[in-house]
Amino acid sequence: MPRDIVHVGRKIRVAVDTTTAPDGTVIRRDMIFHPGAVVILPVLDAARVVLLRNHRFVIGETLWECPAGTVEPDEPLLDCAKRELIEETGYTAERWTSLGYLYASPGVLDEKLHLFVAEGLTPGAMRPEADEQLHPEVVLLDEAVRMCLSGEIKDAKTITSLLLWERRFR
Repeated sequence: MPRDIVHVGRKIRVAVDTTTAPDGTVIRRDMIFHPGAVVILPVLDAARVVLLRNHRFVIGETLWECPAGTVEPDEPLLDCAKRELIEETGYTAERWTSLGYLYASPGVLDEKLHLFVAEGLTPGAMRPEADEQLHPEVVLLDEAVRMCLSGEIKDAKTITSLLLWERRFR
């Protein structure tokens, strides 16, 4: 059955896919295709991490988030993570650890979010994109975990990164 691309944007493609179920029912699904992204948890030391206050226009809220960004075509994941860390926080890192990957909303979106931890941080100048309103803040890891559990942190990639790091490496 056909897959019709109904929109091509700067980062995404939107399609309507039509399939037939085993009982003969025709099923239409809306699908969003994304090139993938990296998520970085910057760890200053055993007690502190760097999170962003990031205004998200789509939902009209400012969220606590880990730095993150879209992978460019043919860009190695670690290169993307290093680029995004500098752009969004100004930090560079000596050590990188992968926490794996996740799908944020696999019912409609194929975006794979690759999770990294950055350690051995050295501060520098941020280089945010023109449409980004980012404010990095140092947060105690225990406080960040509390914020996840209380619902103060609402961003799924950030909650996952913080809780995986806290559980696996502490």
